[in-house]
Amino acid sequence: MPSQSTTPPGDDNERERREFYRIHDRIGLEVRRLDDTHTSEDPFNNSPLEALKTEFRRLDQDVRTHLASLAERDRLLAGLVKSLNSKVDALARIIAFEQNPLQPEDWQEVTLSEGGLSFYWPTATFETGDHLAIRMTLPPELYQPRATAHVVDTERDNQGRTRVHTLFAHLDDNDRQQIARHVMRWQIRQRQKG
Repeated sequence: MPSQSTTPPGDDNERERREFYRIHDRIGLEVRRLDDTHTSEDPFNNSPLEALKTEFRRLDQDVRTHLASLAERDRLLAGLVKSLNSKVDALARIIAFEQNPLQPEDWQEVTLSEGGLSFYWPTATFETGDHLAIRMTLPPELYQPRATAHVVDTERDNQGRTRVHTLFAHLDDNDRQQIARHVMRWQIRQRQKG
């Protein structure tokens, strides 16, 4: 069952955010503030790898397209190719994670949905209206969806931390699907636990 909020929706954005199932999870989280002058730069400094990642996504889409037509002719071979594709995809995620391992402080408790993300930040760095670049690492699959988001609200707690509530402004369909699969798998794991 989705998390319930006691705050009634205030506007269309608030109602839209409530349409997505939200989970409370521990993920790897990297956040960078975007300013208007440097929006085209890679905020995570992975520029040399971006071309390779784009090529990898294109090849992955090609395999999926051919796999659909192959499945019509030979289901056994299609199953084997699908397994090999999954294996290569998992290997790529492992290599990418090992190239840029997250530090212990980068793993934190968040509230995540396909519509946005809420997280604690140790200082009052972000303000309502700020635009952020966000890269998440979703365990155990180690998917790394990226998004740009804008801060819709911040709340200070008595420990000096700030709870930052964001709404995704730009999220590729592939990244949204990764988040949706992560949420679904989280739900399945929770049902199996209890």
